[in-house]
Amino acid sequence: MTALMPILRRGRLLRRPEWDFFDRFFEDLGLPRLFSEETTLTPALDVSETEKELIVKAEVPGMDKKDININLSDGLLTIKGEKKQEKEEKNENYHSVERRYGKFSRTMRLPRDIEVDKVDATYKDGVLKITLPKSESAKSKKIEIKS
Repeated sequence: MTALMPILRRGRLLRRPEWDFFDRFFEDLGLPRLFSEETTLTPALDVSETEKELIVKAEVPGMDKKDININLSDGLLTIKGEKKQEKEEKNENYHSVERRYGKFSRTMRLPRDIEVDKVDATYKDGVLKITLPKSESAKSKKIEIKS
């Protein structure tokens, strides 16, 4: 019988359950499926540092800057937004929709003290750039070794 299983599966006579044990577990808790095709929109971040500032770049293509919110509180930088789906034309028949839409939120702990009053954000060509100047206490100092 085990030799016939691949043949029966190919012929759709014997099917595996569509939901496995783990997916059912998460569904019962009200959480999303582990391997669902519906994934959340999560912008990729690059974080770099110079002597005077931290720079965070986030990829958020196809968004309007008014749909992006940036918050800095207690050493946590939060970027929230919503990428809205374009209105569909009635004459269009979509064959595939691969672009992601919806709300997102990314929070990261900043490694240094930041001068909150001097934080600057720009948005160009789908990239959000946040410049976070370091406070004087956070700037590194070279220490000479005395003999």
